[in-house]
Amino acid sequence: MLSSVITISRQFGSGGRFIGKMLAERLGIPFYDNELITIAAKHSGYSEGLFENADKNTSHSLLYSLSMFGTTAGVYGLPLSDKVFLIQSDVIRKVASEGACVVIGRCADYVLKDNPNVVNVFIHSDTKSKVERAVKYYNIEEKDAANQINKIDKKRSTYYSYYTGQKWGEASNYDLSLHCDAIGVEKCVDIIEMFVKQKEENAKA
Repeated sequence: MLSSVITISRQFGSGGRFIGKMLAERLGIPFYDNELITIAAKHSGYSEGLFENADKNTSHSLLYSLSMFGTTAGVYGLPLSDKVFLIQSDVIRKVASEGACVVIGRCADYVLKDNPNVVNVFIHSDTKSKVERAVKYYNIEEKDAANQINKIDKKRSTYYSYYTGQKWGEASNYDLSLHCDAIGVEKCVDIIEMFVKQKEENAKA
């Protein structure tokens, strides 16, 4: 039985969410994306909208607060965006503690950096393919798609950098970095599955 928690960071329109969903289904483990928003809202009393828009707002005091407190305890004077991040992080740690799962985005690779069972993956893609997916799956107008994708990815990068102090998409921050267009969604799933299982086998040796 698998014990790995797999985090999937991805460029918008890269196919990362589809890869994560397919991987979770194949491995028979829980999949967390928007589900995290629902759980965090339920436990905190905040609206789901706050968590949905978390990566659009950052303040300037969270890293200090994390170093001081490490959790939501004792941070009631923080800006709302930082409280939301901490609550969301607590939820990610909770679901990870319950066993193998796939977690999409939300700085989960950093939040779970001290968890020995984590496998961190970054999915990227070329602009043409990202535009095609954005139009097909996210109802974005083709003429605006490239610009929208760039804006979303810039926000993700800024959010990640702010809350982690690391560079989003930098290969050294992940166990695997895959170019989805080079081999396709299913082959990406194959590679991640093989990596996870081999890592667990090596840990037992």
